[in-house]
Amino acid sequence: MIPCVIWFIGLSGSGKTTLSNALFEELSKKYPSMLLKKLDGDLLRNGLNNNLGFSLEDRNENIRRSAEVAKLFYETGFVVLASFITPTHQNQQLLTTIFQKTNTFTTTNLFKIFIDCPLKICEQRDVKGLYKKARTGEIKEFTGISSPFEKPLPNQVDLIIDSNQFTIQESIRLIMDKLEEKKLL
Repeated sequence: MIPCVIWFIGLSGSGKTTLSNALFEELSKKYPSMLLKKLDGDLLRNGLNNNLGFSLEDRNENIRRSAEVAKLFYETGFVVLASFITPTHQNQQLLTTIFQKTNTFTTTNLFKIFIDCPLKICEQRDVKGLYKKARTGEIKEFTGISSPFEKPLPNQVDLIIDSNQFTIQESIRLIMDKLEEKKLL
């Protein structure tokens, strides 16, 4: 497998982190010596991005910083699995813009996957109770409730997975097939 960034986009509760973790396990089995890194929005917000809130400006900065970290790992030979809501078309385009600044970038090296899931299902899966808090006003500017989420346009992502339609294993197979098609495996 060649160095790349696999970026999962979707609402909180859509299944992007679950799929990222499952893909990590699958890749680790097939390529045990491969350099793999996982990045997740929750993890970076506890450290590097802990000074950011959830306004659109702060969300843009969160994605910018996170993409820069992913790019650094990519440039040093890692395969990076990144899970971030990435709520706007502007954020989604920013990813490509940041990666275009590398000498080794091709459109293949940034592989964007949109995990499509109805808001109702995301709310049902909400183990942290965030949607409930957002609905009661306890959390302001929550994506999908009081802050916008713009589904990526089909030509802006490499793969769209309906996490309500496919099992985790079926989704991993779809991802692996697409990675092979893109000659990343």
